[in-house]
Amino acid sequence: MNQTLIATTGKVIKTTCPYCGVGCGVSATVENNRVKSVVGDPLHPANFGKLCVKGTALHDTMGEHGRLLHPSIDGVNVDWPTAINTVAEKLAKVRNQYGPGAIGFYLSGQLLTEDYYVANKLAKGFIGTSHVDTNSRLCMSSAVASHKRAFGADAVACNYEDLEACNLLVLVGSNAAWTHPVLYRRIATAKANNPSMRVVVIDPRRTATCDLADLHLAIAPGADAFVFNGLLAYLNQGGHLNADFIAQHTQGFDAAMDEASRLTDTKLAQAIGVSALQLETFYQWFAETEKTISFYSMGINQSATGTDKCNAIINCHLATGRIGKAGMGAFSITGQPNAMGGREVGGLANMLAAHMDYNEENTSTVSEFWDTKNLTKTPGLKAVDLFEAVADGRIKAIWIMGTNPVVSMPDADRVRAALQACDTVIVSDCVADTDTTATANILLPASGWGEKSGTVTNSERRISRQRALVKPVGQAKSDWWIISQVGQAMGFNNAFDYHSPRDIFIEHAKLSGFKNTGNRLFNISTLSHLSEQQYNQLEPIQWPATPLKPKGTARLFEDKLFFTPSKKANFVVINPQLPQCHTPSDDFPLTLNTGRIRDQWHTMSRTARTSTLLSHISQPFVSMHPNTASSYGLVDGDLAQVSTQRGSITVVVAVDVGMEEDQIFVPIHWNDQYASSARVDSLVAPITDVISGQPEFKYSRAAMVKVDTPIWATLVSHNKLDCTKFINWSAAPLDQGQGFIYQIAIQSNFDWPDFIAAKRMTEQGPAQAYEQFFDRQNGDQRLICFSTKRIEFAVFSHQDRKMLPDHLWMRTLMSQPVAQTYWPLLSGNASTAGKLICSCFKVSEKDIQAAIDSGANSAAALGQQLKCGTNCGSCIPELNALLAHSTATSSN
Repeated sequence: MNQTLIATTGKVIKTTCPYCGVGCGVSATVENNRVKSVVGDPLHPANFGKLCVKGTALHDTMGEHGRLLHPSIDGVNVDWPTAINTVAEKLAKVRNQYGPGAIGFYLSGQLLTEDYYVANKLAKGFIGTSHVDTNSRLCMSSAVASHKRAFGADAVACNYEDLEACNLLVLVGSNAAWTHPVLYRRIATAKANNPSMRVVVIDPRRTATCDLADLHLAIAPGADAFVFNGLLAYLNQGGHLNADFIAQHTQGFDAAMDEASRLTDTKLAQAIGVSALQLETFYQWFAETEKTISFYSMGINQSATGTDKCNAIINCHLATGRIGKAGMGAFSITGQPNAMGGREVGGLANMLAAHMDYNEENTSTVSEFWDTKNLTKTPGLKAVDLFEAVADGRIKAIWIMGTNPVVSMPDADRVRAALQACDTVIVSDCVADTDTTATANILLPASGWGEKSGTVTNSERRISRQRALVKPVGQAKSDWWIISQVGQAMGFNNAFDYHSPRDIFIEHAKLSGFKNTGNRLFNISTLSHLSEQQYNQLEPIQWPATPLKPKGTARLFEDKLFFTPSKKANFVVINPQLPQCHTPSDDFPLTLNTGRIRDQWHTMSRTARTSTLLSHISQPFVSMHPNTASSYGLVDGDLAQVSTQRGSITVVVAVDVGMEEDQIFVPIHWNDQYASSARVDSLVAPITDVISGQPEFKYSRAAMVKVDTPIWATLVSHNKLDCTKFINWSAAPLDQGQGFIYQIAIQSNFDWPDFIAAKRMTEQGPAQAYEQFFDRQNGDQRLICFSTKRIEFAVFSHQDRKMLPDHLWMRTLMSQPVAQTYWPLLSGNASTAGKLICSCFKVSEKDIQAAIDSGANSAAALGQQLKCGTNCGSCIPELNALLAHSTATSSN
C-alpha cells in the first residue's frame, strides 16, 4: 500500500468528507498519527470552508474502539494470507460447482472509486458474475434511469453554482437543511443576496428546509408526478413553452403532452392534495421564471414510480429549454459521497464500467480492454432481487463491502434470515459489530475514512481526492488491496497487479477513453497519464475533462446536443400513479414515511461513535401530527408500536405540527446495536420501480398502538449492559469507547433497584460502593455506583419521563470526581440543560432560551452571542422556531 500521504507530526492534509453527496473538502490536522481536528477546506469549490456537524465531528469518530481489527473465519482470528486464500477458495468452489451466477457482490457508496473499480472488474470481468449491485441502488438509481431515458446518458447537467444563480429554486422530496446542509447554506446565502429569488418546497412534511421557503406544497405522499404533469399542461395552455428548443433539440413532445393534458383540474387537485391557489402560484412562478432549478432527492427517487417522477420533472425543463444554461436545470442530488463514482465504474448491476451499458459493442470493448474471456454479457440482479436470490438459494456466496443491508434494505428481517442461511457470507467493514457482520462467516477488516486513499465523485460530477491521514488500525487494509489479493489468489494475477490507488485510477481513466469516439459522455482519459505525484496532488475536477477544458466541464448540454442516436433529448410519456399507501385500509390507516435526521448517517456505524452527534436527537422516534397523536391516546414522549404487514417496531412518540394528519415518519438510522426495536426498514415491503429497481421507502401502510410504560429510566455505564429484560431500550455511546447511556422503559413488576444494585455491585469490576434514593410511590429511584477514582454507573428512574435527567447532564456525570457525598448528584438538580441544538458548538436549548430571554431576537444575534448557526447552519431552522415560539408566548 502506498503510504506517501501518511501524515507526520503537525501536518495539515486536504481530503474529502465521507458523508453526503455534496463532497465537501476537508483540511485535517494530524499529530503523532492521530487526527486532532478537521475544518472545511476554504479552497474546495464544493463547500468553500464550510462543514456540517457530521463533518466537523469526523475526528471524534476515529480510533480503535469498536473497530474490526483482525480477519476472522467462523469467529476465529486468522492472518491475512489465510483469510485471502479462504475467500478465494470458497468463491472458486462455488463458481466451479454452481457457476459464476451463484456469486453475488453488494457494494457501497462509501467505497472509493478505486475500490469500486477493482470489485466490479473482479466480479464481472473475471469471476464472470453480473450480480454486482450497490446500496446506491437504494438512493439514486431512479435518477440514473431517468437521465438515460431523457438524455441518452447518465448525465447530471447542473453544478452547485446554478443553485446560487437561479431565481426560482424548487426543492422536491429533499430536506436539504438536514441531508445536504452545506448546500442549503449556500442556497440561503444566495437568497439573502438576491431579493428576487424564490424557493418552493414540495414535500408532504414541513421540514427544516421549509424555513427558507416562500411556498410549501404539502402534497399527498407520492403525488409528485401529478404536480409536474399538471405543470407541463399549464405551460402548454399558457403559451409558456420554448417552441424552438422543443422542435430542434427534443423528440416525443406531442405524446408526453397528450398524456399530461388528460388530467382535469379536479382530478389534479384531488390527487395532489393542496389548494388550487397554492398550485396556481407555483405554476405561475415556474412559467415566468427562466432561471429555474428543480432540485430533487430521495423523496422522488425512493418510489415504485421514481423514474417516472424524475422524468416528469425533466419534461418541464425540456419544454421550456431550461437546461445547459446557468441557473437552469433538473438537478438530482445524490445521498452518498461516492454514489456518482460507483456509477462511473459500473457498480450497478445493469452497467458495465465507464458508464457503458450491456450491449454487444460495449461488452466487446470492455473484454478487450481488460483482456478477459470471462466478462459477463447480461445485466445482473438488482439489490432487492439479489437478496431474494440469497434467500431462495440461487446465490451461494455473497461478498458485502462497507454497507449494512440487514438494517438498510426493505424487508430487512428477510434479508437477515437470508444471510444467516447462506453458505458463504463475506463482509468487509471497518466496524466490528453491525447487524450485518453478525451474519458473516468471514470478516475482513477494511480501512476507514482517514486511513485510505483514492478518489470520490460528488453530485456535480466533481472528482476529488480522499487522502490517507493516519495508518490503519489493527490489521485493516484498503478495500482495493483486499479485492486485488483475492483476484490474484484466484489465478487472475496480471489483471490485479496494482501497487497503489493511482494504478487503478489510471486504468479507470484509460478505459473511459478506450474506443470512445464521442459517443460516450463519461470521459476522463486526459487524466490517464498522471504520475504518482500528480495523482497525489490532484485538485478537484469536473468530468468530462477535455484538451479544451482541462479543468473539466462545469455544465453539460450547453451545445444542446444529447447522447441519444438523434442527438435530441427525449420527452417521456408519464402516466402518474399514486402509491399503494392511498389504498384505504381499516387495519393499516396510517401512511409511514422514512428518512434521515440531521446529525446521523445511514445505519450509525460511524456517527454513533461520538456522543456529540447523538445529543440533538438521542433515540429513535415516530413523528406525527398532534391530532394523530391525540386520536391514539398518545402524547409527546410516550412509547408507541408501529406496525405494517411486515412486522412492528416500538419507538418514542415525537409530536410534530409539521406532519399532516394520519401520516407518520420514522428515521432510518437505528439498528439492533443501539435500540431494542427500531429497524424501520424491516417494516417496508420490497416493492421496487420496474425500471430502476429502486425500492419504495416513502409510502407504507401502517398501524399504531400505545405501549404502556409504567417506569422510565435513564442509565449511564462504563460497561455495555444486557437490556433484553426491559420493555424497550435505546443506547448512545459515550466518546472514545468510554461507555454507554441508555433510555429504558421498565415494566411495573420488575424489581428495578434490587436488580441494579446486585448486578452492578457484582459485575462492575472497579465499583466499591453505591448511594441510592428511593421514592417508590412515584417510581423515583436513583442509584450511583462508584470506585475510588470515578463514578462507574448511575441510574435515575421515574413514572414521569420529564422528571429524568437529560443526556447532556448524564454524560457530564461520568466525569465527576469522587466526592464524600452523592446527594447533590442524586438530586438531579443540574439536569436541565435540554437537548443540544447546535452540535457544532455544543450549544444547548437552555443556553439559547436564556439568550432569547436576555434580548437576542434573531438567529444572527444568537450566533453572535453563542456561535450557534455560524458553522454549517443546519440548526438555524430550530433557532428560528425557538425565536418564533418565544415571540408567540410573550405576545399571549
